[in-house]
Amino acid sequence: MQEKLFYKISEVSRITGLEPYVLRFWESQFSSLHPRKSRGNQRIYLKKEIDLILQIKELLYHEGLTIAGARKKLALHLRPRGSGDVRRKAIHSVRKELEDILQILSGSGRSAAR
Repeated sequence: MQEKLFYKISEVSRITGLEPYVLRFWESQFSSLHPRKSRGNQRIYLKKEIDLILQIKELLYHEGLTIAGARKKLALHLRPRGSGDVRRKAIHSVRKELEDILQILSGSGRSAAR
């Protein structure tokens, strides 16, 4: 594949071995696949989108997944690694801060009553 910045749908069709109507349908099925449009309203694909198309093709045609199955597998693959750990740590940190605030407030309530 000749390295270019942008590829028209006919070039992507030739590179991937897929018909243009398949590419257009997949755009409606996979939210991560969204080529830009030129001023002339032509689809303009980036290399990363062509790589994604080839990945989708592999999942559907070679691994035999359904579109829903391919969507799930891509979602797992595209999710940043460790995002669950980061979320868990953030929740733990917020919980700790709230407990500290609660302790301060309940402590200050007692001292104000004295």
